[in-house]
Amino acid sequence: QVQLVESGGGLVQPGGSLRLSCAASGSIPSINAMGWYRQAPEKERELVAISSTIGSTNYADSVKGRFTISRDSAKNTVYLQMNSLKPEDTAVYYCNVRAVGGFSRNYEYWGQGTQVTVSS
Repeated sequence: QVQLVESGGGLVQPGGSLRLSCAASGSIPSINAMGWYRQAPEKERELVAISSTIGSTNYADSVKGRFTISRDSAKNTVYLQMNSLKPEDTAVYYCNVRAVGGFSRNYEYWGQGTQVTVSS
């Protein structure tokens, strides 16, 4: 089955940096987009950044200029470089993959989540 394995989370001080990775494996269909969502304690899940196959990117306003999403299509891997981290960035970060299979069927996959904690 398809698996998304995340890594790179941890504890960092405000102003610090982390890089998250998400590698997709298994019988995955054609990927249209890979991205990152996050969910802070007692808050709703929100989009952080997304990268499409055609190269377009989209970021939440709260992370623009600080976070950068990138992809390695050959490895089915997406990265999130997080700089100038703030306490409000503290959340569980989830990798998300959207794909299309046979008969134009749409698929969506989620990683297990990785904890990012920004605290002094």
